[in-house]
Amino acid sequence: MQQPLPRTTLFDRITFLIGAVAAGWLAVIISIQSVRSPWALLLFIPVWAITAYLVLPRLHKLLSDLYVPDYFFGRTRTGDGLLGDPVNLGVDGGGEQLDTVMRRAGWHRADEITLRSSWGIIVSTLTRKSYPTAPVSPLMLFGRRHDVAYQQEVAGNPKQRHHVRFWHCPPGWLLPGGAKTDWLGAGTYDTDVGLSLFTLQITHKIDENTDEERDFVVASVRDTAPEVSVRTLRDFTTGYHSRNGGGDRFITDGHLPVLDVRAVTPDDESPDRAPVVPQTAQDVVDRAPLSIAIAVLLIIAGAVIDLIALFFDDEFRELWHEATGSIGHIAAIVVTVIGGIVMLAQLFLAWRLLKRGHRARQLLILLLAFTIFGTAVGYIQGLEAIGLNGTLFSASLMCLALLALTSEPAAAWTKRRRHLRRRRRANTDATTEEHPADATDE
Repeated sequence: MQQPLPRTTLFDRITFLIGAVAAGWLAVIISIQSVRSPWALLLFIPVWAITAYLVLPRLHKLLSDLYVPDYFFGRTRTGDGLLGDPVNLGVDGGGEQLDTVMRRAGWHRADEITLRSSWGIIVSTLTRKSYPTAPVSPLMLFGRRHDVAYQQEVAGNPKQRHHVRFWHCPPGWLLPGGAKTDWLGAGTYDTDVGLSLFTLQITHKIDENTDEERDFVVASVRDTAPEVSVRTLRDFTTGYHSRNGGGDRFITDGHLPVLDVRAVTPDDESPDRAPVVPQTAQDVVDRAPLSIAIAVLLIIAGAVIDLIALFFDDEFRELWHEATGSIGHIAAIVVTVIGGIVMLAQLFLAWRLLKRGHRARQLLILLLAFTIFGTAVGYIQGLEAIGLNGTLFSASLMCLALLALTSEPAAAWTKRRRHLRRRRRANTDATTEEHPADATDE
């Protein structure tokens, strides 16, 4: 039977929707201001960025959770919930054996997505400089992103590359039909860089014949490692044509070749060769997401900017310099005290957030949501002048912080500590029931 949603999950879904509405409102406000400004072409960039990377992904996530099945049927999913590339390759063997045969075949392991590697792929694409270990966009399978990805550049051009992602199958997991394999992969060939049809994000475009890329991966491995055998699960999925998460059309015959690398002797480890360790969905949750760091930085920046703007406000300075004991002077003191308390509260909650404080995250979300709502109401009633000024900048910071805090990785990361605390409490209670005398002595 369908179980009712926990209150925390319902809260996260509602605030996720609020974040999407806030991002849409911010895009509309900037669009209105861009029409009134001679800098309209430049302001189009933040409007496109907010729409492509904040609004549309959230809308896709909300909708795809309703109609995209959450079980395995031979397709990966994007972080936005859209159907991604087809699963078209399997591997029997360990992670080190897989890494050995791929490296011997001339494949480079893709870098993790960081600020540095993201900047590197942007620079290499614009300057057409080689980046053989450029990161690949994350795709989801078994509820988690890929464990490892490999690629081969074509003629040193970062726009064109062969690449394949691998996921380690859960222990005891069987493919449809009862077959078993240790790894599943999705291989595609990037032909160029363009805009996603569904989200308008900048992304690589893939060649539609994914079967050719699948066969290329198999051939490159077997040419350099004769001890690798291959078995083919015919009609693993029905042959079909579809589109991936970027809107690129692809076709496949539905067969699944499975490479057997168990006879391969792994290469000796070296300092520049990190081991391939299968991860679980919980491993992903345990890593602090980038959205948490972004939210804390935005909250700190917003609090400091609001405080500075308050002291540089002409009306506030006039009230502060009125005679001691006057109504204006008292009002200035009250505003200063309230502003200081709010800033300290935000900084304290941000610090608690870094400690994986689940309640701190919820309080920050509520505080930001009410502040954005108040700003929006003031704008609609004509009480708040939002133009190309500090008010718009402050509203932008609040919206971005709210989006970061309401993201799924941020919610899962803060909930994890709560679950661990409950588990430890349950274990302690169980131990006390089994050994009541020991507990009394303590």
